Amino acid sequence: MKPTIVIVGRPNVGKSTLFNRLTRSRDAIVADVPGLTRDRHYGHGRVGGKACLVVDTGGFEPVAAKGILRKMARQTLQAVDEADAVVFVVDGRDGLTAEDRVIAEELRKTGRKLWLVVNKTEGMTAAAAAAEFHELGLGEPLPVSAAHGEGVADVMERVLADFPGAAEERVPADRHPRIAVVGRPNVGKSTLVNSLLGEERVIVSEEPGTTRDAIHVDFEHAHRRYTLIDTAGLRRRGRVHESAEKFSVVKTMQAIADANVVILVLDARSEIADQDAHIAGFILEAGRALVVAVNKWERLDQGERELVKRALARKLNFLEFARVHYISAATGAGVGTLMKSVDEAYAAAMARLPTPRLTRTLIAATTQQPPPRAGVIRPKLRYAHQGGVNPPRIVIHGNALEHVPDSYRRYLERFFRNAFKLQGTPLAVSFRTGRNPYVKEAAGR
Repeated sequence: MKPTIVIVGRPNVGKSTLFNRLTRSRDAIVADVPGLTRDRHYGHGRVGGKACLVVDTGGFEPVAAKGILRKMARQTLQAVDEADAVVFVVDGRDGLTAEDRVIAEELRKTGRKLWLVVNKTEGMTAAAAAAEFHELGLGEPLPVSAAHGEGVADVMERVLADFPGAAEERVPADRHPRIAVVGRPNVGKSTLVNSLLGEERVIVSEEPGTTRDAIHVDFEHAHRRYTLIDTAGLRRRGRVHESAEKFSVVKTMQAIADANVVILVLDARSEIADQDAHIAGFILEAGRALVVAVNKWERLDQGERELVKRALARKLNFLEFARVHYISAATGAGVGTLMKSVDEAYAAAMARLPTPRLTRTLIAATTQQPPPRAGVIRPKLRYAHQGGVNPPRIVIHGNALEHVPDSYRRYLERFFRNAFKLQGTPLAVSFRTGRNPYVKEAAGR
């Protein structure tokens, strides 16, 4: 079993840079802004022939009295409780601080195996970088430069030496559903994630913008494995000012692109906004399967609920393929049926469509409603085959298909979706006109 290595330290000492170095990824946001990481962030690390699970944490401020800083400290301590070893990162350029001493004392109480790593030591001698950190009494300070990779492999080899069974595993291709939870700020995305997991896995706060990174969490529901991706709330581009929030938007867009199914969370108490439609449009552009969750439903009376349903039908009518669920993430009401629709949407997105049946369905569609003429030309749709999944792509071959209008393409999409029961996923239909064998002959005369 892979050992769990947790990275802790005060804000802006380079924890996320070290995380990215160990996981060979850019999964954690990195910028010269304190407090970017707020939740636990998991990744698979590899050092030599050994593998481990690496956990990035928010800036650890154990003396924080209240608010988001207190919740961040609690998240860090929860991560330490799960750890097989803790890497305590300090800043070699700032030197030893009073906050480092407090954190060292808190970590000492946990009884976990501690490794003291002195970061940002590029250009410094090892002895000079480590000198003052000996007084923490946590063993030998180990100088590294996470940004440049200097000393990182040597340190991690020492950390993993205590785990001889951590040989790197060969994992088969992973085909479990990846579900991104997206929406505007403060609609209840993190509450929904916690409700699905049955624990306070990500920070929940009334303060908009609490989640800044895309947090990946593996879990099981009804004996099936999933990866949930909690994302930052997406604002209108003109309202994204802080550099941290700009990074968050990018991470959310990447999460949508990486997902198989997206849960779009709406707030039943607020009007369906243009921004909700913009987010839905981006999901549609990405071709991702979709389930709509209208959250905080328990707070509305019957009249208000009818108004919300009419607004949904009017403003998000282009999402006719997606199921809509009215839920309460806080109480768990409706969450079980939501996951059934996620399974349905995933199955539709990954469906394999046999060529003979596709062609028979195409013939039935054109018989019921032939494509319109373009002057004297009527396009001829001859046969169809599947061109991909997530979303399903149907390639139609024939003649003069460049004259098929968008309205007829949409008709075919609906026809194929109904015939194959592809609920919850967009469907891409493309046309490929066959080469006319007589064109070259006629040109040569």
